[in-house]
Formats: sequence, structure tokens, C-alpha cells
Amino acid sequence: MSYKKCNAMCANVELTDYFYEPLKITLKRLCIAIVFSIAFGYIEAAVVVYLREIFHPNGFTFPLAVFGNTAMSMRILLTEIGREASTIVLIFTGSWLFGRNRQQRFAYFLVIFTIWDIFYYVWLKVLLDWPASIMDWDILFLMPVIWASPVFYPVLISITMFLFAVIILYCSSSARPIKTTFSSWFAFVLSALIVVESFCIAGVHVTESDYASYFHEWLFAVGYLLGVVTFLVCLLQSGSRRKISKVCDAHPTEP
Repeated sequence: MSYKKCNAMCANVELTDYFYEPLKITLKRLCIAIVFSIAFGYIEAAVVVYLREIFHPNGFTFPLAVFGNTAMSMRILLTEIGREASTIVLIFTGSWLFGRNRQQRFAYFLVIFTIWDIFYYVWLKVLLDWPASIMDWDILFLMPVIWASPVFYPVLISITMFLFAVIILYCSSSARPIKTTFSSWFAFVLSALIVVESFCIAGVHVTESDYASYFHEWLFAVGYLLGVVTFLVCLLQSGSRRKISKVCDAHPTEP
């Protein structure tokens, strides 16, 4: 049965994790998501240019000067935390619109987040000629506490998650979704918590002279490798591509 005929028969039924769509459609949607994320990264970088003029007029260097100790700086800091929360909401919204089932939406969340993060640093390099080195330190996030580390580590996470997302999208559109279990999701969550904890431990000490000693590379490596190994196990355990008749029952909808 042709793809268009299957589409016409199944247009009004919600998609499951098992469906088929031509690879060129997945690639087109992925490219649009990447363009969106690159532009989103510029917006993030532009905001940081303004913030550094306000909080760090003499240069953004570590250890950082104590901030948030005046009424105006606290108000701006709270505004920035709200902006960060709104950014996550926008990424969730974009991933929901780009994806067509749960795995695709998760993958597009990773795509938007990672490209946004990587191009945030690309645009900062263009606008401020920063970072001078991939090992320069940065404030990564402010919720619920400050996250900090050398730039290399969040970029490594973003590149890895982007590769995961591409694999998920390819498998999903080929009616071969990544197989996950409760234990694998537990491992993914634990991996993320360990990585975040490595950033938060360092972030608490960014105003101290020995700030760099509080970022534990071994702790980051444990979380990172746990996530990579868990994903590879899930990928290897995924079944073969479903037959077209079953794929048709899963209802592709895009012409």
C-alpha cells in the first residue's frame, strides 16, 4: 500500500510510537527545528550581552563578584530566573509542535535544547569574542541554584544529546522506536541528576578563589557515561522494523 493511500485512510487517528514516514519529511522537519534553535540561541546570547554589561561591566571573569546583594540586582536576577523558566516552556512547546508521537517530541526537545545551547556559545563568540577557550568557565543555569562549569562540559552534553535525538528520530520514523523500560528511564534520570549535581556543586562556589576545585570531573564522567551506556543498551534492544501493514495501522498523517 502506498504511503499517500495509507495516509488518506488513517488521517484522523492519533499516532502511536509505531508509524512510518519518508525520511525526507523527517529531515525537513529536523532542519526547520535546527534553524529555529539557532535563532533562539541568538536571542539567548543577546540577552547575556546585556546582562554582562549590567552585572560585569569590567569583564566576565571567575571568581565572580558577589551579585544579587542590592534591590535592583535582586530584581534583575529574579527576572532572569523567570526568563530561564519561560525558555524551558518554549522549548517544550516547540518540541510538542514538531513531534508527532512521544518519542519524536522527546527527540525534538533534545534537538531544540542542544542546538540552542551550542549556538548560544557560537553567537557569544561572534558578539563578544567569548569564550576565549573551550575551558573558560560559565554560569549555565540559575534554577534552583547556580550551575557552573567550563564551557566544554555542557557543549559535550549537547553534542551527545543531539546525536541521540537524530538516532531517535530516524528509528521512530522507520517504525523502529527505541525500546525503553522503567529501569532504563531510572538510569537516564539518575544520569541527569548526577551531571546536574556536578554543575551545582561548582556553582555554589563561583565567588570563591578556589572555585575550580569544586567541579569534579569524575562525578560528571559517571553521570555522562551512565547516560551514554543506557542509551546504547536501549538502542541494541530495540526490535527490527515493523511490517508495513502494521505501520499503516499506526497512521502517518503528513502528505
